[in-house]
Amino acid sequence: MNENLPPCPECSCEYTYEMNDLVVCPECAHEWAPSEGAAADAPGERVIKDAVGNVLNDGDTVTVVKALKVKGNPSGIKAGTKVRNIRLVDGVDGHDIDCRIDGFGAMQLKSSVVKKA
Repeated sequence: MNENLPPCPECSCEYTYEMNDLVVCPECAHEWAPSEGAAADAPGERVIKDAVGNVLNDGDTVTVVKALKVKGNPSGIKAGTKVRNIRLVDGVDGHDIDCRIDGFGAMQLKSSVVKKA
């Protein structure tokens, strides 16, 4: 038994084993390549991408790519609106960007409706 196998990235089980070129978790049956597991070992490292596939980071400036309706506001957010200094969060219902938009205040956006500026 190899003592240097990484724990499962899905359920953190430490009793993983090798099967051919993959590492397997006996508890949740998750299979992954050992090279993938090294990237998943860093806790809190999640990759959030914008509408065109660019990786977003805290503090980035993004542009809204489609018009968004805002509850309680008749005009909504227009496409092309720039949003500065975003913060990536674990939001509810896919809203993973926390930001402040001029004229609207603090709100959460989905990364699928923005493009990195």
